[in-house]
Amino acid sequence: MAPIYAIGDIHGQKEMLDNALSVIAADGGEDAEIIFLGDYVDRGPDSRGVIDTLMAGQAAGKPWTCLLGNHDRFFARFIREGRQHDPRVKSGLNWLNPRLGGAQTLASYGVTGEMHFAEQKFGEIEELQHFESGAGWVAPAALIAAAQAAVPGDHIAFIEGLPLWHETENLLCVHAGLRPHISLEHQDPEDLIWIRDGFLETDHNFGQLVVHGHTALDHPEHFGNRVDLDGGAGYGRPLVPAVFEGRKCWTLTDKGRVPLLQ
Repeated sequence: MAPIYAIGDIHGQKEMLDNALSVIAADGGEDAEIIFLGDYVDRGPDSRGVIDTLMAGQAAGKPWTCLLGNHDRFFARFIREGRQHDPRVKSGLNWLNPRLGGAQTLASYGVTGEMHFAEQKFGEIEELQHFESGAGWVAPAALIAAAQAAVPGDHIAFIEGLPLWHETENLLCVHAGLRPHISLEHQDPEDLIWIRDGFLETDHNFGQLVVHGHTALDHPEHFGNRVDLDGGAGYGRPLVPAVFEGRKCWTLTDKGRVPLLQ
């Protein structure tokens, strides 16, 4: 049985991605099968470089499967529609707020400057007032137009074409998780990229081992019915890839495999 490798949320950390690919190649060769669990953009310094790397790998014929994350969709919707909010963000924060990371993503495409937001009251949606760049202060509509001009169309088409899940005999890979007791084909797509409540606390047997990201931890963890590979790279913690043989799991380091046990 050939090993299957997985990488959790990258969040613009291109150097960390390069290192993760290096340790995977050392373990399984240059043509190892890799599942990327989504959230390629936001917060880190080089979202553009991450997307370039993933697109180039697939174009070269590598057996790489890239899943859609909520941050990826946020980015694509901003470029396509100018949409700055998602109802699943309970804080009401704007995608362009550095806490969510949209400003960092745009900066990786050369749209650099400072976001200025209206004062946000509790429970309200955060609104962008203007964008301050080297050319001066511009209105939100002008920022959206600049972003649309700067981001290559094939990057957005790549994101919009990403699947929501990937199955193998033993693994069910998804960005955020699944709702228990609902068949895969009837899952709400919003849950697949956003869910926490109703998934993280369940001990439901999904049939396969669920491999996901989305919920940042200090390090990947095995919970018996699921493995969370979001080790917090979006907050500067290491990006730790994993390898699966059947349902057995190891994390990968520069020194080799480390068993990831429940």
